[in-house]
Amino acid sequence: MDRNEEMSLAQMRESVEKLGSSTEDYGEKTLMRFLIARSMDPEKAAKMFCQWKKWRAEMVPLGYISASEVADELAAEKFYLQGLSKNGHPVLIVKVNKHFRSNDQVQFKKFVVHLLDKTIASSFKGREIGNEKLIVIADLQNVTYNNADARGIITGFQFLQAYYPERLATCYILHMPQFFVAVWRFVCRFLDKATQEKIRIVTNEEQREQFIREVGEEVLPEEYGGRAKLVLLQDVAV
Repeated sequence: MDRNEEMSLAQMRESVEKLGSSTEDYGEKTLMRFLIARSMDPEKAAKMFCQWKKWRAEMVPLGYISASEVADELAAEKFYLQGLSKNGHPVLIVKVNKHFRSNDQVQFKKFVVHLLDKTIASSFKGREIGNEKLIVIADLQNVTYNNADARGIITGFQFLQAYYPERLATCYILHMPQFFVAVWRFVCRFLDKATQEKIRIVTNEEQREQFIREVGEEVLPEEYGGRAKLVLLQDVAV
């Protein structure tokens, strides 16, 4: 960590205290995520950090969302957790053709927290470092208009942006059909520039080969060019 980063961290800690909160239980790598997300502005990072702590206390009072609280979403068997990529990032796959717009938005939001928390937790043993990132693979094979849940996609990305800053390493989108392009353009209105830069839409063989190289054949299922089997999110113990 260079001198400028150390100064920004110190200023952020002071700003958090002025806002009536504390960074005592959080390490430098966790705080740096908030600073990076706010372009190294200590005051903006402090505000974001305090908002995150408040949200976390209200949304996840026990520190976790249990599987029983999101049973309906898990029953769809649409998310898979594959292990670690070449760079050590957990790989989360979503088969979008198994997703349908939820009538219970409270449970859906809890499910987003459940799957993100579990994915991050799968990347380390023991104590969290604070700078763990994840890879998301969104497979749009065989999707229909009934699966095109713009609200759900926006909710997921907004949670990543507001409450899981700098957690997303890369999001790969596979098999995007033509009709979904309009949906995606609408979703992009709600994504900040930093998030959009982490999204890669795989459309040709060269991009597919690069995708396989970057993620790694060891964790990619066979249908995506790897050697692994799909592993349901709920079947992974962390």
